[in-house]
This record gives sequence, structure tokens and C-alpha cells, in this order.
Amino acid sequence: MVHPVAEANETSPFGSLTPAEFYARHSVSHSSEYITNPRGLKLFTQWWAPLPPAKIIGTVALIHGFTGESSWFIQLTAVLFAKSGFAACAIDHQGHGFSDGLSNHIPDINPVVDDCISFFDAFRASHAPSLPSFLYAESLGGAIALLITLRRGGGSRPYDGIVLNGAMCGVSDKFKPPWPLEHFLSIVAAVVPTWRVVPTRGSIPDVSFKVEWKRKLALASPRRSTARPRAATARELLRVCREVQARFEEVDVPFLIVHGGDDVVCDPACVEELFRCASSSDKTFRVFPDMWHQVIGEPNESVELVYGEVVEWLRTRAERAAAGGGA
Repeated sequence: MVHPVAEANETSPFGSLTPAEFYARHSVSHSSEYITNPRGLKLFTQWWAPLPPAKIIGTVALIHGFTGESSWFIQLTAVLFAKSGFAACAIDHQGHGFSDGLSNHIPDINPVVDDCISFFDAFRASHAPSLPSFLYAESLGGAIALLITLRRGGGSRPYDGIVLNGAMCGVSDKFKPPWPLEHFLSIVAAVVPTWRVVPTRGSIPDVSFKVEWKRKLALASPRRSTARPRAATARELLRVCREVQARFEEVDVPFLIVHGGDDVVCDPACVEELFRCASSSDKTFRVFPDMWHQVIGEPNESVELVYGEVVEWLRTRAERAAAGGGA
């Protein structure tokens, strides 16, 4: 099944079509709404599903990364999942996309995890409460997905599996702020938390998307910022990496890792360590040599290779779970 990014161009994820025409072409429905979280922020959410007579075989909640959003590249992957039989949903994190909040500012990851759990649980309950459910996460979203699955209790039904694409289990030394700023980050963040003082070794789109027109498309989003990370956000991203690394052995959910071998944003060695340490009995690690941080930013034949494996992994485990064999 061809990934819908093949129809995009450098200015629009929908190519020459309107959103409605694009969804109709792929035989999926689309809806969206704003929800208000306990902190009073309006958060943008949306979802996609296969049109009848196709049947829904499960749900997939998609989690975007830092500076990302649910309405650009990741939406095309959501359409792919909907075409493959899944009801898919996504949320814009605070300060991202159409959601409220200071631009790209996440000084504490825990409220963001809470937002995801609340929306994803509500989506599962209202759309397919008895069907297998999965998480698909990119970059920072990978750390969020792990934290979601590590939450115990609270009434949430466990997930049948997670897919981690370029997951942020550790920031690459090739991208981190240079010494000594990293070591003084806590002081800077405490004094001026929203100051965009933290330099990185290259902008995220420039080092994430290999194909030039896809890099231009990433930058074409009117809601994407290429500004430097804010001090408190940079400190929190590094802290989140340390937290998930300390809890690798607790990860017991089935998972698939796909990661570019030439990723200079999120360290491939860290997800390899997750693979080795996790207690999951069903775990798969796929590193793709020469690919960058954003797999969707590779040539289309490479995109087909990776996402073909992702869809097959999801379908196989959905069928297995539905048959009562567990994931």
C-alpha cells in the first residue's frame, strides 16, 4: 500500500487536492475538535477511519514529536493507517500545531502525557472499545509513548503494542547544545525558562529530512517554528531521556522500533539499548542504514519499505489480539 506522502508536494501534504478531496481519494473519513485540558488549554484533536464497507480492525493513536503537529506529515501516516483498517487519532501537544500554549514550550512532560492518556482513552472508548489498540510515535513522541505505557493503574486499558519511529530515548551528541551550556542548562532554565538561548547543531528540519522537497514541505507549515529551543524545554527533553533510560527494563509492551542509522537527532544507540533491556517478550528492532531522523523524509521507495513493515506489524498483532492470542 503506497504511503500518501507520495502525493504531497513541497507546499502541501495534500498535493494539488483539497483536504476533503484527499480524504475521499483514500476512502477515509476525517473529523476534528478542540478539547480543554485541566489547565484550561484548548487542544486540537483529530481522527481518521476507513469508510464502509471496510471494517475497523483496531485503533492507532499517533504522537508527534517536538516542533511537530498532527496536521502535516504525521497526518499522512494516519491516513495510511486508516486505509489499512485502523481508526487513527492524534492530538497537538500544548504549544504545537493548533493547540494553545507558548510556542514549542514543554517545561514539564507529565501534563502532556496526561493530555495524551485522557484523549486516547476517550477515543478508544467511543470508537472501538473492544478492538486492539496501538500507539505510533515519532521522536519526542516515542518518549511520551513509553511514559504512557509505564503508567500503571488509573483505569486505562493497556495497549496491544507500540511502534517507535526515530524515538527520542536519547539526544545525539551530534545535536546537543555544546559544552559547557548543557551543564549550565538547569541554572539558565531556572532564571529565564522561556529564553531561546539553547543552540543546537543544526535546525531540526535540515538534519531530519533527506529529500529536499520534503524538507521544504516541513518548513512550509505555517505553524512550525525553527527557533531555538527554550531553556526549560531543552532541560526537560534531556531529563525525559534520562528518565526513560532508567526505566527500560520496565517496558513490557510489545513494540517495534524503526530508526534511521544516520539519525543525528535521536541517538540510535539508545533505542538499541531499549531493545536489549526491555522485558517485552515480543520486541523487534529495525535500523535502516543511511536513513535520517524522519523516515518519511527519505526517497519514496525507502518510505514504502519502512512503512510496509510498520503496517504489517500492526495488522499481524491486531489479528493476533482479536483472535485471543494476545499481542
